[in-house]
Amino acid sequence: MRQITGGLLLTLAVMACKTTTPVVQQTPPQPVILTLGTKAFTTDDFFQSFTKNQLSADSAHRTDVREYFDLYTNLKLKVLAAESEGRDTTEAFREEMNTYRKQLAQSYITDKVLIESLAAEAYQRMQEEVNVSHILVQVSEDALPADTLAAYQSALEIGKQAASGEEFAKLARERSQDVTTAQTGGNLGYVTAFGIVYPLETAAYTTPVGRVSQPVRTRFGYHLLKVNSRRPSRGRVRVAHILVRISPSADATGQKVAQDRIDAAYGRLQRGETFEAVCREVSDDATSRANGGVLPPFEPGRWIPAFEDAAFSLIRPGDYSKPVRTNYGWHIIKLIERKPLESYTIMAPSLRQRVTTDSRAEVIRQATLQRLRKEYAVRPEKTILESALTKADSSLLRGQWRYTEPLDPTLQGKTIVTIADRPHTINQFFEYVRQRQQPPHNPAMANNASASNVVPAKGSSPNVAMQRLFDRFVGDQLVAIEEANLEKKSPEFRALLSEIHDGVLLSQMMEQNVWERSMVDSTGQRQYFEAHKADYQFPDRAVATIVVAQHDSLLKQATTILSGKPPYQLRRSAPAVTFAKGQTALTTSFQERLFDVLVVLMRNPSYIVEVGGSHDPTERDSVSAGRIRSVVSYLQKNGVSLSRIIEKDYQGARPGATKDAQRNVTFQYFSTAKDDVAKVINSKQPLSAGDPAVTITEGAFAKGANSYLDSVSPWKAGTTTLHRDNKAIAVIIDRIDPARAKTFAEARGNVINDYQATLEKQWLAQLRQKYPVKVNDEEIRRLAK
Repeated sequence: MRQITGGLLLTLAVMACKTTTPVVQQTPPQPVILTLGTKAFTTDDFFQSFTKNQLSADSAHRTDVREYFDLYTNLKLKVLAAESEGRDTTEAFREEMNTYRKQLAQSYITDKVLIESLAAEAYQRMQEEVNVSHILVQVSEDALPADTLAAYQSALEIGKQAASGEEFAKLARERSQDVTTAQTGGNLGYVTAFGIVYPLETAAYTTPVGRVSQPVRTRFGYHLLKVNSRRPSRGRVRVAHILVRISPSADATGQKVAQDRIDAAYGRLQRGETFEAVCREVSDDATSRANGGVLPPFEPGRWIPAFEDAAFSLIRPGDYSKPVRTNYGWHIIKLIERKPLESYTIMAPSLRQRVTTDSRAEVIRQATLQRLRKEYAVRPEKTILESALTKADSSLLRGQWRYTEPLDPTLQGKTIVTIADRPHTINQFFEYVRQRQQPPHNPAMANNASASNVVPAKGSSPNVAMQRLFDRFVGDQLVAIEEANLEKKSPEFRALLSEIHDGVLLSQMMEQNVWERSMVDSTGQRQYFEAHKADYQFPDRAVATIVVAQHDSLLKQATTILSGKPPYQLRRSAPAVTFAKGQTALTTSFQERLFDVLVVLMRNPSYIVEVGGSHDPTERDSVSAGRIRSVVSYLQKNGVSLSRIIEKDYQGARPGATKDAQRNVTFQYFSTAKDDVAKVINSKQPLSAGDPAVTITEGAFAKGANSYLDSVSPWKAGTTTLHRDNKAIAVIIDRIDPARAKTFAEARGNVINDYQATLEKQWLAQLRQKYPVKVNDEEIRRLAK
């Protein structure tokens, strides 16, 4: 219930994307459909709310006019109560509304046609991948015009050399200032939409194969782009991966440890272990490890090239790569499925989002500002602006510029620009500069905390940087003015904002008068329960476990494990540790191997580990006990409770073990949770897009709660095997619990829900007394026709 405001905002944001219908001004007074106290609500207000509710609601749950009118009345009563308490005037409320307003305003300010055009263009480009090389002539985005021109002419000269037949790769090695690609002939590999900054992307898709583009300006300088080849899109793939991370600061030893781990994981796969089982034990990717390393589907340009190349080179689902190194670490990648790109209709929503957040966002911003400049006059005060530019110095290029107030008498409080007849002072601009200035991005300095060591980009001019910030300042003010005028310009925006206003107040009032009160009023909960005990009853229930398997052998495997009492022995163990003759102490290498046992126990809180020890015939009986104690002591020191450890001392030879294996300490996993039985079985089955190999569901079930259990008649303790829907099912009934009244603890969740409904009903009755409700029945009848 507490999510009402967020859900409302989402609905409103979706509706805001629709084209605004022109509003015809009506001079006659609007008919009133509802009056609460002295506040009137027009028929148009109600009908607009009603129709939006109908459009956004599930068609199976739509309400008619009269039903919705009751909901509308209750909503407005609660909002009116909030306003009478002054909740709409608090600082917290204003801040929340400003946040929602700014989010909503974006869809009214930006050019939707342009966004759609850019999204469609990106989709078209995604149909093809382009192999490109580039040469960079560096020049700062804040360079003086003369320096910018010199860089441009240099790029033109290199372009002429390439056009005259000189090898582009040779020119890149000799002339390119992109140190990361120059030595490889400037090659960037295959790129697609969103893979590189938008100006370069456009050059890649508009330059013919074998040709070199004209110089392309980015914030890094001027680029010459050569298109080497094109190929159709490789579509989308869904893969799983095992990741072994490498710290950026890892030394040679650390890197070798990581490589050894990934090589060991690859060896396990080669020996036939399932990808999912190895992933769950080894992978350092916490977000995907639990589901076998599966990642969301992606198209080219989403991941780093080394990962993508390995993923797209896999042919058949189930194939996996050799270990692949990226800047994240080592990966083993498994192909789940390969699909062509989805239709534009399906991809359009995500593409619209992406074009507003990548480098195309600046194209959208400039188009918006161009429109706003035509609507709102911008008049800079040249003298004041020129004086402001002279205040820039090299500290601005380092992101450390400061100013002191009051300014010189000739500048203090003076207007630097007038926008839509609103003056903006030089003081406001200088404060904007102080907040928005940024040091140049220099990856080499990323770990250096000393700001005084920041070096500006070569050729940067403080005056040009200050002018760029002034242009940004003017643009931001134009957007702010447009946002402030949206209520006047757009009735739809005004109506949406009004609904958000009501939603926020409604949430606050419900929290205070219903939700929080029902949760903390334990006496009221108990009294309500005692007064309505007959409403809280358990019917006859079967305490049962339902096992559903893909086939009979899997069902037998699961039911055999479940046939005993917990903890259940899992078909899962850790590699044994083999001690030297007479040895009981743990070496460093043994501790490293025991770390895997710790990880498994931490990730599976219901697991119990059996530590089994033995000794060969030439060793004393106490040796096996000593080995067990060493292992148990290590596990305890690392946070494993003794209640999760079973000690098993064979006190001599281990049955069926070879001579060296008699000196082993072994690790067998058990679990108190039936669900872990299913997880272990599933981990040893090939991953499929359908149902898991085995599912285990347990609980106390009433009639109708589980269709498999309903198939058993009559209910009685025991196991019934079924075959249905191409599945093998075991229904294991432990006992039948007869119908009985629920205790307060068992009914508390339902009691709270019912108590909330009662509190809300009582509160609404009070509000109806405070704000008399007057209904225009004639208007309701007219709308209901």
